[in-house]
Amino acid sequence: MEQVKIGWAKKEVSIDKPVSLAGQHHMRLSKGIHDPMYATALAVDGGAGQDAVIFISCDLISLRGIMDEVIKRACELDPTIPGDNIIMNATHTHTGGFVNPSRGETPDGRKAFPWDEYRAFYVAQAADAAVEAWQNRKPGGISYGYSYAVVGHSRRPVYFVDKGANNPASSNGHAVMYGKTNDPEFSHYEAGADHFVNVMITYDDKDAPTGFIINVPCPSQVSELGEEMSADYWNEVREMVTAEFGKDVFVLPQCAAAGDLSPRILHYKEAQARRIALKYDRPYQVKNKGNVRLPDWENCCMGERYDIAERILFAVKDVASWAKKDIQTQVKVDHVKTTVPLIPRLVTQAEKQHAEEVLATRKLEIPEDADEFTRNKLTTFHQSIINRNNRILGRFGEQDPSERIPMRMHVLRVGDIAFATNRFEYYQDYQHRIQARSPFLQTFVIQLAGEEGGTYLPTGRAIENKGYGSSIYENRIGAEGGQQIVDETIAILNEMKAKDEK
Repeated sequence: MEQVKIGWAKKEVSIDKPVSLAGQHHMRLSKGIHDPMYATALAVDGGAGQDAVIFISCDLISLRGIMDEVIKRACELDPTIPGDNIIMNATHTHTGGFVNPSRGETPDGRKAFPWDEYRAFYVAQAADAAVEAWQNRKPGGISYGYSYAVVGHSRRPVYFVDKGANNPASSNGHAVMYGKTNDPEFSHYEAGADHFVNVMITYDDKDAPTGFIINVPCPSQVSELGEEMSADYWNEVREMVTAEFGKDVFVLPQCAAAGDLSPRILHYKEAQARRIALKYDRPYQVKNKGNVRLPDWENCCMGERYDIAERILFAVKDVASWAKKDIQTQVKVDHVKTTVPLIPRLVTQAEKQHAEEVLATRKLEIPEDADEFTRNKLTTFHQSIINRNNRILGRFGEQDPSERIPMRMHVLRVGDIAFATNRFEYYQDYQHRIQARSPFLQTFVIQLAGEEGGTYLPTGRAIENKGYGSSIYENRIGAEGGQQIVDETIAILNEMKAKDEK
């Protein structure tokens, strides 16, 4: 076997224009750049007789249709690039720009930078990163390992009673996303959290680290209500990792399965406020958390981001300290691309009626003394609710039980570790099923890694509990489809591993 070749590159994708920001039901326009956002690329070439892969991590909420454009442009720029072997993923930052059709202006007349121009810019930057990484390939090595970092927490409290029983417009049930935990009816969180951090390290021919894939089961949405472009906590991770390992070292973030997780602590808010106030000298009031217009929002979010980044850095340093004893310069690289025909989640008659009730009763109510920010938020949120219920009625009228929704999927092995992609906000139970059955030592599950963009893919118990993230509004695929992805991934991984015995 030849020595593995490694190439890295990154391109900034943040711009100082009023870009429409993705990630909330109401419209937001960016007011500058809080911290730089990137498309980061890593090329791993196993050499003659082996496969190759180009990873591209994007500071976006989801890919939303840009993947094919990036691949096409990259291959036009350099025809030697293995376009079918490009794996793209989004970090799920809620302060990244829209790269698909979005509103052109706010209700108060503020105009957004054209979404199609930002999309073209993003595609060009991501493609350039892929080409540069591919052309930068040099002999090197890899190592890998895992450690622990508390980043994600369950965001679905479950209650003894049905919280939507007396509200016909609600999609809640026994579960409520970000529900109150000081409620006497609070029972438990629907799922636990996953504190594993999977890390792959690349090295140059002198065994110096050149970059890290860091796979964390948590979206990057601490600053999710912000009005400036931001990579969220991954910005602080990048800063801390490069301060520790060198300014030329790269960080490629991957969001592992975390559809039911977020970086928010729900039942220890006051204790967290005290922790951050004392640890970082950034005092803030818990009641102000998330309100981007209050002066201590910056203290709130940044304290949490520092805290998360320090924990991730500790995990990376831990792995790097002992994984360097096993740097591999010759590795098997095997890459399988497939399309899985997923069973759709059908709209029930009751769900159709619920959508009709919402549309019949929904009213836009704006206080007379509302300022422009509030007026904009209420107006665009109202329209979002109208649109999502109309989509349900459209789905009900067109659905076919025999229909299958195709999902493109990558399954990759690099030596003794594996990577498996899906395009959804994939609930963590599915990841555990994949990792528990995988024949490889470590399996990196990568969510939000698909051309079609991402919707939530909940478990059966989440669908039964209802609540945002498991309602028909946010789901095109249900628990059957989620398990299809698990089973297909395991089948491919087993086939890859079986080749070692031949």
